[in-house]
Amino acid sequence: MTASHPRHRRALVVPAGMALATALAFLPNTAATAAPAHQGASSADAASLSYVVNVRGGHGAPAHVKKAIAKAGGTIVTSYEKIGVIVVHASDADFAKTIRKVPGVQSAGATRNAPLPSAATTDLGSPKVLSAAEVAEATEEAAAGQDPLQNLQWDLPAIKADKAHEKSLGSPKVTVAVIDTGVDDTHPDIAPNFDRAASVNCVAGKPDTSEGAWRPGAAESPHGTHVAGEIAAAKNGVGMTGVAPGVKVSGIKVSNPDGYFYTEAVVCGFMWAAEHGVDVTNNSYYTDPWYFNCKNDPDQKALVEAVSRATRYAERKGAVNVAAAGNENYDLASDSITDPVSPNDGTPSDREIDPSECLDIPTQLPGVVTVASTGAKGLKSSFSNYGRGVVDIAAPGGDSTALQTPEPPATSGLILGPLPGGRWGYMAGTSMASPHVAGVAALIKSKHPYAPPALVKALLYAQADATACTKPYDIDNDGKVDAVCEGPKNRNGFYGWGMTDALDAVTR
Repeated sequence: MTASHPRHRRALVVPAGMALATALAFLPNTAATAAPAHQGASSADAASLSYVVNVRGGHGAPAHVKKAIAKAGGTIVTSYEKIGVIVVHASDADFAKTIRKVPGVQSAGATRNAPLPSAATTDLGSPKVLSAAEVAEATEEAAAGQDPLQNLQWDLPAIKADKAHEKSLGSPKVTVAVIDTGVDDTHPDIAPNFDRAASVNCVAGKPDTSEGAWRPGAAESPHGTHVAGEIAAAKNGVGMTGVAPGVKVSGIKVSNPDGYFYTEAVVCGFMWAAEHGVDVTNNSYYTDPWYFNCKNDPDQKALVEAVSRATRYAERKGAVNVAAAGNENYDLASDSITDPVSPNDGTPSDREIDPSECLDIPTQLPGVVTVASTGAKGLKSSFSNYGRGVVDIAAPGGDSTALQTPEPPATSGLILGPLPGGRWGYMAGTSMASPHVAGVAALIKSKHPYAPPALVKALLYAQADATACTKPYDIDNDGKVDAVCEGPKNRNGFYGWGMTDALDAVTR
């Protein structure tokens, strides 16, 4: 596993279209081609790093701390006074070490290894666009009341979303924020349900509210757009259907043009969601540059603390935070995991970590709903991370068509969703599982509008369809066990409380 690691929770992008009946190889640990993306920057910028400084008590930064930051050569980008997190740029390599000694500072650390801006990109290729003829053909084959491409979505009946839609599509008073690579709100499947007021660009660590700032650039990942459509693609006679096609969806862009999700952007994203009435956040990524952040490292400890404060604040303000479990087939409840990709913006090396002490953030943070992925046969996806006591719930994220083949008329074992520019395509990963759960949480919130996050999560778990461990789990039938599931039917390492249930969400 020496390839550079994808930052968001995606493993495969495949163009939608009639040619996709062919089974596709699935490579969950292979990153897309990395290419240099040097951008114009001053020599001062090139020498600077970004830091988070966490103030004791979790409240506003005292004046003496701000003065100490300036004295140490730091420039404050923004300060999140309600959680005591300050975003700073500084060129002194000893900045964090100096600031940690200041009274009132709980922790401080660099959010990256590469100077600003980072110098890597993720190229996902160009998915094939559905032709007008293909759309017309799909429309003819669609059942009455279905959107044209819905018959390709095996994932909707897998969670009974098709039946749920006969009862409710969800409430337009509920908003799900997609904290991701950006959302193309001009897409015909997304535009009817897009919440502009709750959308923003947080890449720099502070909100950019300029028109369209939440959209991905032409060369940027379609990941966020795909996720947004899975959640709330409108039931409007166009394209496909989301899990909760009547709720609103917003785009909170936290991935920079190079494809990195840095701490200051993620903190900004949760804070924006908290302050703009968001009911659910979807988080299909891990916070760069560390796959796992170890609390015994002063820099990584600071990153965990900053994001933890932001997720807790968002939940206190009413948001249910949902996150993807990851795509490496790791047992997150094991005693030891080899992490070969961190730091992914520096020089990675194999390091042995204890996943109970070194956390994937926000996935493993307290209060966050952690989602594992299943394929078209209802089994844990070959790539999905798992772990008893870590995974809370499961949902369709797709798998290789050769490993888990869907029932016709669906042709691909991956997940269909919109792509920027009015296109559609297939993707797979726990990135695709998480938005299914976010959508179901939105349906629960629609039915119980005054339910606090704790109750929404309790209903989410209580309504899940208990799914027993798959034993033995030999997904490729080569005679070797590929993962070991532990725990009872209603709470185990592969499926948590079970498969998420959209029908129960609107009827119970």
